[in-house]
Amino acid sequence: MAPDTKRSGAGLVETDLLRLATAGSVDDGKSTLVGRLLYDTKSVLADQMEAVERATQGGGDPDLSLLVDGLRSEREQGITIDVAYRYFATPRRSFVLADTPGHVQYTRNTVTGASTAQLAVLLVDARHGVVEQTRRHAAVMALLRVPRLVLAVNKIDLVDYDETTYLTIAKEFVEIAQSLGYGDSDDTAVVTIPVSAKVGDNVVVPSERTPWYDGPTLLDHLESVPVDGPDAAAPFRFPVQTVIRPRTAEYPDYRGYAGLVGAGTVRVGDPVVVLPDGQRTTIEGIDRFEGSVDSAVAGDSVVLRLADDLGVARGAVIAAADDAPEAVTEFSATLAWLHDKPLVPGRKLLVKHGTHTVQAMITAVLDRLDVQTLAREPDPDGLEINDIGHVAITVAEPLPLDDYDRVAATGSFLVIDPQAGDTLAAGMRA
Repeated sequence: MAPDTKRSGAGLVETDLLRLATAGSVDDGKSTLVGRLLYDTKSVLADQMEAVERATQGGGDPDLSLLVDGLRSEREQGITIDVAYRYFATPRRSFVLADTPGHVQYTRNTVTGASTAQLAVLLVDARHGVVEQTRRHAAVMALLRVPRLVLAVNKIDLVDYDETTYLTIAKEFVEIAQSLGYGDSDDTAVVTIPVSAKVGDNVVVPSERTPWYDGPTLLDHLESVPVDGPDAAAPFRFPVQTVIRPRTAEYPDYRGYAGLVGAGTVRVGDPVVVLPDGQRTTIEGIDRFEGSVDSAVAGDSVVLRLADDLGVARGAVIAAADDAPEAVTEFSATLAWLHDKPLVPGRKLLVKHGTHTVQAMITAVLDRLDVQTLAREPDPDGLEINDIGHVAITVAEPLPLDDYDRVAATGSFLVIDPQAGDTLAAGMRA
């Protein structure tokens, strides 16, 4: 099989897909970089380019950032407000790009955009180097276990393509990434590239103006970096979304459990356990829209049929029988606090884990991350918006939580305001 294809659970050959996120401080040129990628890979329609050329102030070369910051309100404020998803493809790979906002008050949007990313591109302005927001974004990527980072040292043209400037920034960033756990066993985990998004240096085409740089362009790296599926190598986990009982003459006794395979692989005949109750059975069949299949992998939407008639409802987790998590009511976790309403320990909240929502209480805030020094501040009073902290949680019903390091799909959860219904935090069991 060619290296740029893969085989799905239904036996179909699909184009290789990379999910990536971008992040950077305001005015680092992130929107221009994304626009340059879209433009140079010929992923922009003619009428879109005509609109950009008309909107470019003062004429001259088109402002490629307008391909991303399409909303007038965003352009007037000079910042990108929400997560924008862009889709493009080359002959070697397809891409889903989550372009996240750069302003510090929108760090919560960065968490959203990076939550499913397999690689993150962080930008810095070559004139300013690594700043606090760079450290914050790197910490968020490490928190979410995004496996690979790329530092794009942008606007290299504005420092006269100076090698020393680039190497100083790259060295500082690699040290930060290593302190967050990157690069211990994978030399593709942290890559730095000098680029000029406006001019196009080393974005898609190698630049003659950086003869001292012999690494890949940004697109070359994105096309060739190994792609890891979501929890593909983890033990099998399947949060039940709904119970399927058609009750028709053709299928009088059909009972199936629909959902998305969160982690691992499941095959017909596999022994499984239904959590949190602990009932054991085997997989009798796996159904997809196009018909029955022998197996399914992480990311597949399927209906599972079990050999035994069990009382399985929405919110249950079907897991590998020989490697299942313990259902717990008390646990510690890392939270990225996303709401302007601060966290106060002891307040009643909701925790949404997979497809199940339970009452909960955060009983203590154990520490808070200082994004400037990456040190842990012990015993803070609470968490404010954009803070990252370690907390103790008690829930009203047992939850089958994995450690996030091991299985992200069932090691993550949301904290929700029970009155307003707002999402307050993204959580990962420590």
